[in-house]
Amino acid sequence: MAWYAADSGGQLWYEESGAGTPIVFIHGWCMSSAVWRLQREGLSDSFRVITVDLPGHGKSTMPVGGFCIKMCAVELAGLFEMLGLHKALLAGWSLGSMIALESVAALRGRLSGLVLIAGTPCFTQGNGFFYGLSRFEVDGMTRKVQRSLPRALEGFTARLFAAGELDDPSLATMVQEVLSTVPLPTVDAALQALDALIETDLRDRLPLIDLPTVLMSGDSDMICLPEATEYMAQRIPSARQVVFAGCGHAPFLTHSARFNACLEEFRGM
Repeated sequence: MAWYAADSGGQLWYEESGAGTPIVFIHGWCMSSAVWRLQREGLSDSFRVITVDLPGHGKSTMPVGGFCIKMCAVELAGLFEMLGLHKALLAGWSLGSMIALESVAALRGRLSGLVLIAGTPCFTQGNGFFYGLSRFEVDGMTRKVQRSLPRALEGFTARLFAAGELDDPSLATMVQEVLSTVPLPTVDAALQALDALIETDLRDRLPLIDLPTVLMSGDSDMICLPEATEYMAQRIPSARQVVFAGCGHAPFLTHSARFNACLEEFRGM
């Protein structure tokens, strides 16, 4: 557990455990590195697992210029350099997948592969992209955060999971335990990160990715639609897909054993 002092004036909190192939996990909107608990527990015997709190999330502070996906990529590159990471896997979930895509150019010489989890190049529909949420939906998310962040996140968290996905009481309890450890960001941080999520369009990056890439997603994702994953799979030259049946937006939580096994397999390819 340690801090990285970024040139932007902010501080990134990160944790690491285990030894072996480095794998860096980037969480999603209004979450924190706490969501990767099952990966730290399940992968640290064979990976050097590094989990990062994004700026303004978890324990990390907001940089002087505020939340920006490009700045997140710059800070991530600085963390890689400080930790001396090479031949690492970079795994991003949802908003984290966008940051991973943005980071590839700066980290190309340090990466062995890319893992995009429930990702999308565009969160919002428009400009010929049909596989995001409508402007009406994303504007509604903004209004809900402005009215009450706790209530907005309660609704957002409920949408992480497909119908029936948490019917197993022991699974539901475990998932709730993990999510209960995620600190609430400030309203300002939540809105800035949501604006970045809504406005970002990384479609032009997809054909340029020359790393082995695995796309992991649920077939019932209501937040980053399955069609968005298919869109990326068709445009990233070396991509392959892993689809989790009956799964929503967080396969690493509800299907953690298979998810972790897929990462072990991907490393060996």
